[in-house]
Amino acid sequence: MGSRAAGRRVTQLLPRLRSGSFARMGLLAALITAALDQATKLWLLFVYDLGGRGAVAVNPFLDLVLTWNYGISYGLLQQDTQLGRWVLVAIKIGAVILLGWWLKETRSRLAALCLGLIIGGAIGNAIDRIAYGAVADFLLFHITTGAFRFNWYVFNLADAAIVAGAGGLLYESLFGHSAAKAP
Repeated sequence: MGSRAAGRRVTQLLPRLRSGSFARMGLLAALITAALDQATKLWLLFVYDLGGRGAVAVNPFLDLVLTWNYGISYGLLQQDTQLGRWVLVAIKIGAVILLGWWLKETRSRLAALCLGLIIGGAIGNAIDRIAYGAVADFLLFHITTGAFRFNWYVFNLADAAIVAGAGGLLYESLFGHSAAKAP
């Protein structure tokens, strides 16, 4: 009897939880993403002192190496002035506002999670730009053989969250239940 009553209460709560829970889930994902990104950066910068250690090999294909990105993705649009710094911060704030509006309107769990990842990553990188004037990047994937070395761009957890979120949104737009289907 107790478990049936509890089951009925949960069933009665589901419609109320669903009517905005996607936005709450996305906001929680954004908060966790930004917090993990900042915690990792703070630890690497001030506890581990990655800047003082130089490149640290983690395994044969991953190094920790501190770089400061004064631009946007992939180092594009490098800004070395205060005006440029604050223009990039303003762009990030505008993007977070637009993504937040999209999150509020979403009716998909996957889209909410992906938007939360993107928002959290944007906030994490914006905090860096405000605090340091640039974004701290530290993950370097590479392939090294006797003949060559291929380095990927140096990135951070916020960047990884943004890419994962964008990939999830792309997946949902192509294969999700509301995606356009061929007749």
